[in-house]
Amino acid sequence: MDGILAVHKPSGMTSHDVVFKLRKILHMKKIGHAGTLDPTVDGVLPVAIGKATKTIEFLQAARKVYTGEVTLGFATETEDLEGEIIETKRVETPLTQDEIIAGMQKLTGEIIQIPPMYSAVKVNGRRLYQYARAGETVERPKRTAIIYRFELTSTPEFDASAGTQKFKFLAEVSKGTYIRTLAFELGQQLGYPATMTQLTRTEAGGFDLSHAHTLEEIEERGPEGLGDWLRPFDEAFGDLPRYELRPDQWAWVKDGKGLPASEVPLTDPMIIYTYLGEVKTIVEWNAEKQLYRPYRTFAIN
Repeated sequence: MDGILAVHKPSGMTSHDVVFKLRKILHMKKIGHAGTLDPTVDGVLPVAIGKATKTIEFLQAARKVYTGEVTLGFATETEDLEGEIIETKRVETPLTQDEIIAGMQKLTGEIIQIPPMYSAVKVNGRRLYQYARAGETVERPKRTAIIYRFELTSTPEFDASAGTQKFKFLAEVSKGTYIRTLAFELGQQLGYPATMTQLTRTEAGGFDLSHAHTLEEIEERGPEGLGDWLRPFDEAFGDLPRYELRPDQWAWVKDGKGLPASEVPLTDPMIIYTYLGEVKTIVEWNAEKQLYRPYRTFAIN
């Protein structure tokens, strides 16, 4: 069994939990997910099965879309509701929609993020959350993220008694973006501590919620009944250009040899080789040797 299965991960379960359960349901070990979702987050989790596990990096590289909620007035150590409150500042006068939208616009485009201490980013061989749980501090690496869209999607709700204001949003972002950090940064733009109080991933790896299925639905169908729920692994490659090899070229390529540019009528840094309509390998341009070299091989026969 080979392909990509879009799973609707529920909140309260880790991404690893999903893979563990799928291994039992599908009776196979070669399964991996393409992009961790925090336990409190629900939504689309693309899962690669069989030889499709070689496509995980391509699934992870695709844009992701989230919907969620930001609450102004308090901040937590984890930047979501899982952590202890570390800062408060009452919202006495509610912000206008225009003020919130202006803050969002300042965080649209290419930005620099510092990942939260409670995250899986590694520093000196240890996860940041391991430092945090041990009460240790460490300099966190800065990361570039691209925010393609950051939009207000609800009328802000002001709670005068609690001194908070909350609103819903949509964010379309690049790989590696921390949405809870984006929520915290928005609070900084608006002059208040902020916390991401809800999050759903609606699109990932080219799949949206309409493609995603619960573990219960998958178990009901069983490994023999997935049908078109199991998508071909080459859907992970998006718009990568393809080149159909001639028989003599395939005989050369399948032994791991590279083709010179004169043999390939394309100039892209990475392309897909097909033979008889089947994806065989992904190659990348080697400027030093002036040829296309194998990057990921899927079939040698």
